[in-house]
Amino acid sequence: MRNLCLLGLAISLASPSVWAQTPTAPLPPKDVFVADLMKQMTEAEKIGQLRLISIATDMPRELIRKEIAAGHIGGTFNSVTRDENRPMQDAAMRSRLKIPMFFAYDVIHGHRTIFPISLGLAASWDMDAIAQSGRVSAQEASADGIDMTFAPMVDIARDPRWGRTSEGFGEDTYLVSRIADVMVKAYQGLSPALPGNIMASVKHFALYGAVEGGRDYNIVDMSPTRMFQDYLPPYHAAIKAGAGGVMVALNSINGVPATSNMWLMQDLLRKDWGFKGVAISDHGAIIELIKHGVAKDNREAAKLAIKAGIDMSMNDKAYGEELPGLLKSGEVPQSDLDNAVREVLGAKYDMGLFADPYLRIGKAEDDPADTNAENRLHRQEARDVARKSLVLLKNNNQTLPLKKQTRIALVGPLANSKVDMLGSWSGAGVPAQSVTVYEGLQKAMGQQGSVTYARGANISDDPKIAEYLNHINTGGIDVNNDPRPAQTMIDEAVKAAQHADVVVAVVGESRGMSHESSSRTSLDIPDSQRALISALKATGKPLVLVLMNGRPLSIEQEQAHADAVLETWFSGTEGGNAIADVLFGDYNPSGKLPITFPRSVGQIPSYYSHLSIGRPFTPGKPGNYTSQYFDAENSPLYPFGYGLSYTDFSLSPFTLSSKTLKPGGTLTASVTVKNTGKRDGETVVQLYLRDVTASMARPVKELKNFEKVMLKAGEQKVVRFTLSEDDLKFYNAQLKYAAEPGEFDVQIGLDSQNVQQNSFELL
Repeated sequence: MRNLCLLGLAISLASPSVWAQTPTAPLPPKDVFVADLMKQMTEAEKIGQLRLISIATDMPRELIRKEIAAGHIGGTFNSVTRDENRPMQDAAMRSRLKIPMFFAYDVIHGHRTIFPISLGLAASWDMDAIAQSGRVSAQEASADGIDMTFAPMVDIARDPRWGRTSEGFGEDTYLVSRIADVMVKAYQGLSPALPGNIMASVKHFALYGAVEGGRDYNIVDMSPTRMFQDYLPPYHAAIKAGAGGVMVALNSINGVPATSNMWLMQDLLRKDWGFKGVAISDHGAIIELIKHGVAKDNREAAKLAIKAGIDMSMNDKAYGEELPGLLKSGEVPQSDLDNAVREVLGAKYDMGLFADPYLRIGKAEDDPADTNAENRLHRQEARDVARKSLVLLKNNNQTLPLKKQTRIALVGPLANSKVDMLGSWSGAGVPAQSVTVYEGLQKAMGQQGSVTYARGANISDDPKIAEYLNHINTGGIDVNNDPRPAQTMIDEAVKAAQHADVVVAVVGESRGMSHESSSRTSLDIPDSQRALISALKATGKPLVLVLMNGRPLSIEQEQAHADAVLETWFSGTEGGNAIADVLFGDYNPSGKLPITFPRSVGQIPSYYSHLSIGRPFTPGKPGNYTSQYFDAENSPLYPFGYGLSYTDFSLSPFTLSSKTLKPGGTLTASVTVKNTGKRDGETVVQLYLRDVTASMARPVKELKNFEKVMLKAGEQKVVRFTLSEDDLKFYNAQLKYAAEPGEFDVQIGLDSQNVQQNSFELL
């Protein structure tokens, strides 16, 4: 059913001619075509195919075109328009063998239309909505002449100090694996060789989300069982879905950098998983093998990387400069070079570039007159997906939804920030085209009520933080602090609050604070904003916190001050309108957290599927000599899977079709979900399993299925989940993937914490 949904979305988002088009002169089969081409290639031309050049940093454009025409470059990234790419493809067509270029870009959560950040997409728990974001992204990127995206990013993240938490889909193996499958199929459609589709290059292979201390680029030290059980499945899901590429991670794994890791790249990826696509280094990663301490110079770094199976060298010169000598000396055999070239050419074949090098670039006369034209955006799709990503965390006394006749004091440094709506890695999105919360509220209210805006605080009053964020993320002004004294801004906000019926405070992080190279030691909202929230609370007016952030924040004090809390992540081009839809009740929030919100940074790592231990802490019982922190509550602030609605839902006691499961058989868990409130709404019914007794310690629960259900007020529906032996399998101490006979607990609930339980036995 999911594949049919994806096909329907694909067809709806592309013109009929896209799907009807077939090459007029079919090429020979890929293996035959590539083998014949390689026989004609010189060694220099083969090495050239392994170079992936950054338009922004590697060399001037004229030199790039000259190198392409000489057959010395295989692909580029960071050029994002057809008129930029066409001269480079023209240069490739002037080369001796006319091997086409491919053009890549980081299309993570939108290209020109920006959708919620990946963590926000995951919060929708809606596979059709996530697929739609991917299809629109592919359509827009393809229309700009882009052939490949470095996405999806499927690193499991359980330490939210890591800045790239924002770029992935959360903490859970099953949920992220489901999304990995959906996103690859959404990007690539029926085939990456068709216009309107682009090739997916899954990243960062592997384990990048587990960097020590949450510090970007750091080491990963992990047991094989944890790798195979928790962290590797999402990459495997993407590859099984057909991802044509893999971007290799910057981290080391148990002391061996991924870029030189023979076990990772050859034994696991190529042999065990059968990956046949192109493997691309991360930016500059090959020469970084020197700093890792495993290569003494560029020559050795190039040798290690190509022998490991890194096909393309992104943004470094090691392959171009060192491979000729390494081949001549015999240190790198011809077969290693040919293997890499074969994969690069195969990827170009799969992208349809040999059939038509201008497949996505098109003709100059068909280029858009205005690249950033409004009619190139997909606003309705962005608004629809963004609404589904918002998570209602608190709503005391039905503070929300607001009435449109209300006098609102809108405060906070993020309330009218266009650039921050887009979030990290926002493709070719234009900040001026994004809708802020201020604009969204004004448009929704019209003349019915009023919005008084006061900034209230800067993102942070620490000038070093602003300087760092402006330098690392944009090279320009991303964080623009108000020079007024902090107290002056707070006083202005308090005055606005005193004359309002309700206060809406938009607070959290700037987009650059949840980004690559933006790891944090604290998960607190910055002090400047915390002081603002305390002052607003003191006014006695109802206080609604609208959070903008790319990671879980520790907001225990702030949520205690607030009457309602709405998590909006960085919600994209239409974020302001989507947030207004939810605040005013035009849309009933349905998002659920894809990641645990700890009470403080001291609880990290805090994830729901932790292993069973011998002395577990039990809430409500004495904590001495159990696994606990004695100086704070041990439960998370908000658990995985949590999210409220403007209506209420109930679950009946659930039943199992059998108390036993035979190998090869199935059983069904059935539960009735009812909308017991007065509004139509959606919720996510979640099923978790626990292996009670096994050959090794197993998680206290693991998500194994879920269904998002739309119910009218008073309506009910029976939800059925089918369980098989495959759902019970795990990697044991010998890395054998199998289910073990014994008792299993089934847990069903509307979040991971509040569940009902039943059990069965695997015979």
